[in-house]
Amino acid sequence: MGVVELKEVSKIYMLGNTEVRALRGVSFSIEKGAFVTIAGPSGSGKSTILNMIGLIDEPTKGVVSIDGMQAKDLTDNEITDLRLLKIGFIFQSFNLIPVLNVFENIEFPLLIKKSMNKSERRNLVMHFVKEADLEGRIKNKPGELSGGQRQRVAIARALVTHPVIILADEPTANLDTETGERIISLMKEINKNENTTFIFSTHDEMIMKHARRIIHIRDGNITADDSKKE
Repeated sequence: MGVVELKEVSKIYMLGNTEVRALRGVSFSIEKGAFVTIAGPSGSGKSTILNMIGLIDEPTKGVVSIDGMQAKDLTDNEITDLRLLKIGFIFQSFNLIPVLNVFENIEFPLLIKKSMNKSERRNLVMHFVKEADLEGRIKNKPGELSGGQRQRVAIARALVTHPVIILADEPTANLDTETGERIISLMKEINKNENTTFIFSTHDEMIMKHARRIIHIRDGNITADDSKKE
């Protein structure tokens, strides 16, 4: 069994009296340590799939399993714990807390987790500060950083809880090409070093070039599932 399993997943939204079929019986499995892109145009259903994997949304029909656990069997508290402990999120808008500096933004999920003392938190945060090449920026607030630096803070924050899965929704959308390439290279290095599963939702050709597997989606259906040889 993969770390992510979707079986015949459908999602229907109601817009007034109109049914919008965002997903139409989607099935796939993703193994631990994968570097996968879910690719498609706007409105294809790729972000809906990411929301299903992140347990932000639930299917109208079908089964979503994360790390061996079926989402439909989990309580609200169990879903909250699963998102906190096993899933990291990277958003195109970064979603950093503006009043906190770099160190504090990265530390924030650990404060919610409440499982470490101050010294343990500092050591772990500084490990990912170094991974993300932010050692000279730990006292800076988001407004004092470039787009690429803010995205690196978002990556470090997502990784600090040692999640099984990182979900990245259009992570290069607000970055220039050179910065975007550096961000993807950082993610690939972390994927290799930490064996963290990366799942992207994007239509960015640059990310697709680096992905080891591309799941193509259009109009809520998977149209192709391509794996690359290393």
